[in-house]
Amino acid sequence: MAVALPGTGVSKGVGIGKARILQRGRLEILEYVLPRQHVEEEVVRFQKALATARSQLEAIRDRIPSDTPEEIAAFIDTHLLMLEDSTLSAAPVELIRSRRCNAEWALKLQQNALEKVFDAMDDAYLKTRRDDVAHVAGRVQQVLSQGERSAGVPEPDAGSRIVIAIDIAPSDLLLLHEQQVAAIVTERGGPLSHTAILARNLGIPAIMGVTRAYQYIDDDEPVVVDGERGVLMAGLDPATLDSYRRYERARRRARASLNKLKDQPATTRDGVEIVLHVNIDLPGDLGQVRRVGASGVGLFRTEFLYMNRRVLPDEEEQYRIYRRALKRLRGLPLTLRTLDLGADKGTEAEITTSVSPLGLRAVRFCLKEVDLFRAQLRAALRASAHGPVRLLIPMLTHIGEVHQVRGLLVRYMEELSHEGKPFDSNIPMGGMIEVPAAALCAESLAGHLDFLSVGTNDLIQYTLATDRIDAAVSHLYDPLNPAVLRLLAMILDAGRRRGVPVAMCGEMAGDPLFTRLLLGMGLSEFSMPAGALLEVKSIITSSDVAKIRHRVHRLLKQHDPLEIADALEAINRL
Repeated sequence: MAVALPGTGVSKGVGIGKARILQRGRLEILEYVLPRQHVEEEVVRFQKALATARSQLEAIRDRIPSDTPEEIAAFIDTHLLMLEDSTLSAAPVELIRSRRCNAEWALKLQQNALEKVFDAMDDAYLKTRRDDVAHVAGRVQQVLSQGERSAGVPEPDAGSRIVIAIDIAPSDLLLLHEQQVAAIVTERGGPLSHTAILARNLGIPAIMGVTRAYQYIDDDEPVVVDGERGVLMAGLDPATLDSYRRYERARRRARASLNKLKDQPATTRDGVEIVLHVNIDLPGDLGQVRRVGASGVGLFRTEFLYMNRRVLPDEEEQYRIYRRALKRLRGLPLTLRTLDLGADKGTEAEITTSVSPLGLRAVRFCLKEVDLFRAQLRAALRASAHGPVRLLIPMLTHIGEVHQVRGLLVRYMEELSHEGKPFDSNIPMGGMIEVPAAALCAESLAGHLDFLSVGTNDLIQYTLATDRIDAAVSHLYDPLNPAVLRLLAMILDAGRRRGVPVAMCGEMAGDPLFTRLLLGMGLSEFSMPAGALLEVKSIITSSDVAKIRHRVHRLLKQHDPLEIADALEAINRL
């Protein structure tokens, strides 16, 4: 009998093979009270487990082939850093001593506390960082329980296997890739988790969010994973299996064809040149820029420097990181988004931000905490002596904020001049348009900025009063809502009238569904995740903007999102 189990496709492609079921149950962790004289022995046992887990990860990292993109090794480095962080290395020790509990329970309590912090976050990418906490803590728990393999990684016979598990850590996925696993299916995780990102980098088809697959699928049962549709299937007839094999062969050919575009210019059929940048979340992602032939970094999120730290990064630390990033980019531009701390992005330092996404955050927070902002702006200015740096100010709402930031930049330039430290005195400053107030005042803002960058994620949810990660209302989060499209048109028109470049760095920029729509609206600079760039470029190079423009103009006059979607479908078929 045929079985189809739905999930979320997080890495495209088709995997065909026999099922390998892992993790039928989670490791059971019990609490017990230690005699007072054994507490320090338990501390030592926990610290030894940390050291063993660290050695395991280092061994996996050392096995990564030298020609592997460095962003893949960065996933292992992230987990190694987490093992060093006091929130996982020191806090459980304090719990062992204060509660006299066993190491497993102390680690579980701390893991639960950290996961609650991430669960409360609003940002979808940061929310999925809870999975990294679970992966790292799970590895240590496996060592404490004397398990030989973390996450139940199979023996080296996984080739042509579909691995089905509750969860798979990035480090274990690297081992599975080495064993030539055909695809993975997990119950936990989502498209922004590190495991999903790594699966896409490695070209492993993957589905997440498949509930209790092990109840319906047996070990060694032939199965198919469709990573695009997000479905796990068993019991298929030979004809259906053969059609999936043909589909995957065609997809491989298409992917090889996309890779040929890497060094080709992003120019439309009628000669319109388009700039394609990538968004970067962590320094380890910088290798993706040249791997996909991007023109530079259109959004470098700097929050990673501040999050979950008791001591905030000083000017020197930030300067070194920005300088290293510029060195790796070798002349390509680096757009630094200034600190967007607050709301869902927390730090352990004693500073006050707002838990509300509409509260004290981003530029509002930075203009309140001027000493903290000073360190970042001075670091960015000093880095500009080593390569092209652009500053991007998030969550602007009025022109007064632009004047305040400009005033601070002038002051810090004077300081650096007196200190004899070089910098680019003409460093471009741009503003993120991500709240309706900024969109409505885009022309005024453009008159005082060097460029604009549209953050569609926030702009859409604030315009439609819809939390995009709240399942109850997420269906209302619609980029094709007429109000959203009119705001986007208003921003692009404002840039044209002022002669100021307008970019887009939100998810909409990296979605091939909207590429021709945005081209027809006049967008000429896109910034997106690296994995989306070549597909977007293929659409750009096959598009004629002159032919699209008048169709898009008619589309923008429509009022019904369903009619707009139909019109867009017709444009995409051109």
